[in-house]
Amino acid sequence: MTAPDSPELADRAAGWAGAYVHIPFCARQCPYCDFTVVVGRDAEADRYLEALSIEIASEPPWRPLDAVYVGGGTPTRLGARRLATIVETLADRFGLASDAEVGLEANPEDWTPEMAGELAAAGFGRVSFGAQSFDRRVLAALGRCHTPADVARAVEVARRAGFGSVNLDLIYGHPVEDARSWTTTVEAALGLAPDHLSVYALTVEPGTKLWRDVRAGASAPDPDVQADRWEEVQVRAEASGLVRYEVSNLARPGHACRYNLTVWAGGQYLGFGVGAHGFRDGVRRANVRRLDTYLDRVRAGLGAVQSSDLVSGAEAERERLMLGLRRAAGVVLGQGGEAFVASDEGRRLLDAGVVEVRDGRLVVLRPLLTDLVIRSVLG
Repeated sequence: MTAPDSPELADRAAGWAGAYVHIPFCARQCPYCDFTVVVGRDAEADRYLEALSIEIASEPPWRPLDAVYVGGGTPTRLGARRLATIVETLADRFGLASDAEVGLEANPEDWTPEMAGELAAAGFGRVSFGAQSFDRRVLAALGRCHTPADVARAVEVARRAGFGSVNLDLIYGHPVEDARSWTTTVEAALGLAPDHLSVYALTVEPGTKLWRDVRAGASAPDPDVQADRWEEVQVRAEASGLVRYEVSNLARPGHACRYNLTVWAGGQYLGFGVGAHGFRDGVRRANVRRLDTYLDRVRAGLGAVQSSDLVSGAEAERERLMLGLRRAAGVVLGQGGEAFVASDEGRRLLDAGVVEVRDGRLVVLRPLLTDLVIRSVLG
């Protein structure tokens, strides 16, 4: 199997075709979440499925999809039957590659053997559980409804149903989390032998409850503490056979997320649903973010797109570098990379061992400084 961090895989992903489908329904909104979600509106699931079908049918014919990712929100709140219908609709409209990866996000507490079996039968082979922590205190602070035991049960159920790739999401750096808590979380997560691990620093996004709490005087995440947390999980995960292939993502060979690889490689992908984004034929599109507006526009034949921009020339080069530098494999130098390497700042970062040029690629050697490098490269 190809290593997750190999340049070969990183470059091949640029030729894949992806599709993202956004499901906004949630039981509650987590205090840190700034995604497009709605609470208490599950009764509109059939209307939403109808709108998705119309939107997909209105997209001009394309090529078979290599990767489909259903995110949210909480996709499983639609139920297995509706999720299966979405995959069928995509397959009828565009086709699926013979080795296409079809994945979805799920909350551990919603995951049942019946649902897992139906989804596996419908073609889903990858599931990402929002574990976030294995400390009940941290889970409560993050607004999560599940318990650590729910995560272990969900992973077992997914395996028994035949899911070939199981991912766990973790969030580190909440002020109520201490060093021992984080170590316990990492050990518990790795003890479940996930195929993939996504690890994110808690961020204070404007407009969220967490943002309002911090503005009112609550403690904010400590960047130095978060750096320590990240270093620990990377060391422990790699000792368990997971390979970091992007700033926040590690996987076993053969289990890197195909949809995410497509995005980071600057490949093309379609976006369906409220708040979804897509990139096709050099045009980046963003759908409206309000559910009512989305439903009304699609049903009226007006389409869901709120904005679209042609990405070309210097802007395309900036995006190529920005996305590619997040990968462990780095990015082919190109015009922008060569200019950076020849600059004073580029030479300084090269001499400091922050970046290196390897086989014609610019590679970030110190992942925690990736954002700094990107800002330096983009000027």
